[in-house]
Amino acid sequence: MLLAFWIFLFDFQRLIFILANPDVFEKFPDWLGVFVYSLRLDIATAAFMSTLPMILFSIICIFPKSFLKWIFFGVVLLEVLISCAIHSGEIIVYVEWKHKLTSKVFLHLFHGAEVVRTADNLSIGWFVILLILEFFSGFIVFWYVFIQPIRLMEFLKKKWDTLLTITTSICLIGISFLFARGGWQQIPINIDSAYYSEDFKLNDISINSTYFFANSYLLYLKSDLEDLVPTIDTKEANEISKSLYNKHHQDTTSVLLSDKPNVVLIILEGWSANAMGYMHHTIGATPNFDRLVKNGLLFSNIYATNTTSEIGHTSILAGFPALPETAISSYPEKHRKLNTLNESLKKAGYHSGYLFGGDLSYGNIEGFIKEHHMDEVWDEDDFPSGYDHGKLSYHDEAVYAVFLSRINKSSNPFFRVVFTGSTHAPYDHPSTSAQNWTGKEADYMNSMIYADQCLADFMRKAKEQSWYKNTLFVIVSDHSHSCPTHEVPYTVDFFKIPLLFYGEVLKETYRGKIIDKIGSQADLAATLLTQLKIGSKEYPFSKNLIDPSTPDFAFLATVRGYGFTSPLGKFIYHFDAKRYHQQTYSPQHFPQAKKWSDALFKGYYEFFKNLEFQ
Repeated sequence: MLLAFWIFLFDFQRLIFILANPDVFEKFPDWLGVFVYSLRLDIATAAFMSTLPMILFSIICIFPKSFLKWIFFGVVLLEVLISCAIHSGEIIVYVEWKHKLTSKVFLHLFHGAEVVRTADNLSIGWFVILLILEFFSGFIVFWYVFIQPIRLMEFLKKKWDTLLTITTSICLIGISFLFARGGWQQIPINIDSAYYSEDFKLNDISINSTYFFANSYLLYLKSDLEDLVPTIDTKEANEISKSLYNKHHQDTTSVLLSDKPNVVLIILEGWSANAMGYMHHTIGATPNFDRLVKNGLLFSNIYATNTTSEIGHTSILAGFPALPETAISSYPEKHRKLNTLNESLKKAGYHSGYLFGGDLSYGNIEGFIKEHHMDEVWDEDDFPSGYDHGKLSYHDEAVYAVFLSRINKSSNPFFRVVFTGSTHAPYDHPSTSAQNWTGKEADYMNSMIYADQCLADFMRKAKEQSWYKNTLFVIVSDHSHSCPTHEVPYTVDFFKIPLLFYGEVLKETYRGKIIDKIGSQADLAATLLTQLKIGSKEYPFSKNLIDPSTPDFAFLATVRGYGFTSPLGKFIYHFDAKRYHQQTYSPQHFPQAKKWSDALFKGYYEFFKNLEFQ
């Protein structure tokens, strides 16, 4: 009866998810499969959740005390509440994340204020409504299925019933454990048992949300990353990695008129190359950036290393590539051993500063920046009065205004970094002119229009300053984002982001030029430092994108997986599904690409693991 109750609740939750995502109905009859292929994992989850209540139920059969019945009721209803909260939260975040609720949520929950500020009132309201709907429905079924039956069990008071009850309970608990592991097979059931479609949303609906989240929580408590690292020989992996990063070759190509220009690094929150006219065929959202490209040096094949801001920061500033399920900024004992751009530039006489219009505590970004000796760090608490604050951070126009005033107080040479925020949910920018995008991801696209206008305004005002002519502007995104043409993070192209060098300090022959070498944001460190005649050997996993001899490739970490791309193809592998979401290499070229990605994955992990001992 307990198993049937849980399976009913899980299918009811699926129905709610489908109703909240009506585009699923367009996939008829495929979407009906979610109620079939989900059954095995649902039974396993139901068995897990029934074990403790079943033990309590057995005790009640022998000792039908009133307080025991209330404990039983409380345990089951608490489990129902937790399951409904997980699923309701998943429906809300799916709009933004485009994947199921994972351990990533704990990073947000540790900063409760950031959660409240990121979520709009409508999202919070919908979460409460969905939670009440799911819990109340489960409670009604629970009332009629369990309250009366427990009252009927009071006849089991006789001594001769005790042995029978204990025997039956042991058998049922044993069967429950068997169901929980999915059967007698050698390897226990996993989420891949619910995969049945090429459509990722259908698979996400099919996978039991409670099981998935519990599995993520266990991974959060004890990461299984080491078990997922390829088994390639460490020596071979290091040799391949060294050849790919080409550190022995010192290219002398210079694209700058000055060896010691000021550097302004603009980190754009969640700008996807797929939402930008000059980078993709999505025309209209970023006309101002597109105009900058015509006079700048564009790197057109750059990929984010992951999907979150704190990982993007460590890749941009420290040249460290991402590992699945891992944010190195959360490991002070490790990230302290890394070098950062501001530290390398400080040795060359640069003064550094970093500005963000919100709270930097998320993902320990503030700790990472400050522990790496950024000379000045400013966040929302340092803004002067008179500027409008959004729910998450100050709007981009205010951020750029304060940033410009800070730069004007700087002494040459300087390295100044700004991190924007208006293209992050809840997209509450003040512009009324940036409201003309409709359809999929309209809120995000309209925020891009606004942010692009703010960037143009900043560049126009910067051009009027005395320091402008000797300043290199580096514009890069911290990670990508869902957009009308790329909605889910299950293809390599989803991770594509902009990287642009701009300014009068660029040589005339490089203005308007495009470098299509494949790389990631982690390659910015070596590329920039080489142009400034500063060595990049302290950044072993960052390559010079301007060097023609540098191999074309990018490694990226995804949700429970990783990806790799080179001129011959691209792939993304999922650990739990044990399959490739995308694989475009030919049979001839795939083995080499797989060996390269295995070597990089192994090299990154071994480096990460041993950092605190260096």
